[in-house]
Amino acid sequence: MQLLNVLEWAHTAYRGDRPEGAGKGSGDLTVVVLPPREAMTRGQLRRMAELARDEGIAVRWEEARGGAGAPLRTVASLLGPLRRAERIVVGDPFSRYVQLLLSLARTEGAAPDVPGGVVVVDDGTATMEFVTQLARGERLVRWHRKGAGGARAALFAPVSASARRRMTPSAHRRVEVFSSMPVEAPEHVPVVRNDFAWTRARFGPPALTGGTDLVGTSLVETGVVDPERYLEAVASLSRAHGATRYFAHRRESARKLHRIAAGTGLEIVRPDLPLELVARRGPIGRTILSFPSTVVHTLPLALAGTGVTVAVCDVDPAWLTEGASPRARGFLSGVTGTARGVRRLPSAPPAS
Repeated sequence: MQLLNVLEWAHTAYRGDRPEGAGKGSGDLTVVVLPPREAMTRGQLRRMAELARDEGIAVRWEEARGGAGAPLRTVASLLGPLRRAERIVVGDPFSRYVQLLLSLARTEGAAPDVPGGVVVVDDGTATMEFVTQLARGERLVRWHRKGAGGARAALFAPVSASARRRMTPSAHRRVEVFSSMPVEAPEHVPVVRNDFAWTRARFGPPALTGGTDLVGTSLVETGVVDPERYLEAVASLSRAHGATRYFAHRRESARKLHRIAAGTGLEIVRPDLPLELVARRGPIGRTILSFPSTVVHTLPLALAGTGVTVAVCDVDPAWLTEGASPRARGFLSGVTGTARGVRRLPSAPPAS
């Protein structure tokens, strides 16, 4: 999703830079991918990297997590480009790896009248929390994390603080947020609206199945929602709305998906691209159901004018685990309450 939003940002930022009839290209832009070990995410990233190359963007695939010496090799290979870059585009400001690299970058202008630049593109709903923490000058912590983070977080604190300073505007540093989420940025941080113009121009419109699709979330995997309550809610929603397909989140476990398929009869679909692209390419249901997540903000934009209805089901506070962050309830409610162009559904009743 971060890489998709880099493509959307490039489409917006460089749209006026090419004369009529010029070929593809997004200026002197290089995308650095730091893939995780998890296979499904790696597969999606490879597909997205292909799309980026099709748009004329250079892509560097860095195996930063490939062994004991990999982090040092990655940092050494990127140090020069980071120092030379006029603008740094960040996909996940909460990532410690990204914070480390950003702390090494030159984000201030080369001269007093030449401001440097940092652009933070959407990382889904996490962007809402990032902007709030940036405005308050708080330490960057993901919304679903509970506690201070322990000894490792304390050791990393100086690096995190350095990265946060580089994401704070100054006389010589321009900081911008590129987002489709409802964010209120601090003073001197402009927000550029991501309306998925590249996605809509590149794909679709999709064929509609006439049925209902249900979108999965990683709320169980992140320890926010009780797994049994989640399975009950999925069964209830699919029964009430006649859903036939379940689009799995890339972090959902195979065991959990097997239980969903066995208990509901839903066809499990593991997308090989972000759901915004999968839906835009089609075929897709005329109605898409989701729990509070990024897609309740992005799908209405990506599917504008197609006749698809996006509906969001609230998370009942009783579904939350004991280990859920104290902020979880309010944050999830905010995700739902600020979504535009969606139909609100009450918390799913127990399946009968």
